[in-house]
Amino acid sequence: MLRSAFRVTRVSSRLPIFSSPTLSLARRYLSQETRSKIQDAVSATPVVLFMKGTPDFPQCGFSRAAIQVLDLHGVPPEKMKTFNVLEDSELRQAIKEFSEWPTIPQLYVNGEFVGGCDILLSMHQSGELEDLLEKKGVIPPVAEESQAPGSPNTGTSSA
Repeated sequence: MLRSAFRVTRVSSRLPIFSSPTLSLARRYLSQETRSKIQDAVSATPVVLFMKGTPDFPQCGFSRAAIQVLDLHGVPPEKMKTFNVLEDSELRQAIKEFSEWPTIPQLYVNGEFVGGCDILLSMHQSGELEDLLEKKGVIPPVAEESQAPGSPNTGTSSA
């Protein structure tokens, strides 16, 4: 009797991993105009974050974590643009289709999709995020920041 409750069923291998009726429906309705607007938005600023809420008032823990990680890396406000997907339900669905990523927040660096909160945290912990931000010119390399005027490595003497 209990055996039937725990029976393993086969899942068709033809289904995409992130398949959902909502995403399939959205995929059909994302217009070229909307796709173009999103592409322009992610390309206009070095760092773009689609999030729930604003940097000053995040509306979910994942969006808060994404902002905190970007702040830890010293991403300057002039190099970052955020979009509150809670203000625009069309954008909220369209960005998921655009990136083919089912969750918010979503981070883009120099027009390229990086990932969601889980990827961002993993990259932060491994040091990959800092490397990416430095390589893309978003933040200065660490070695440049540690060279303060008058420090022993600058060649000036205090005698």
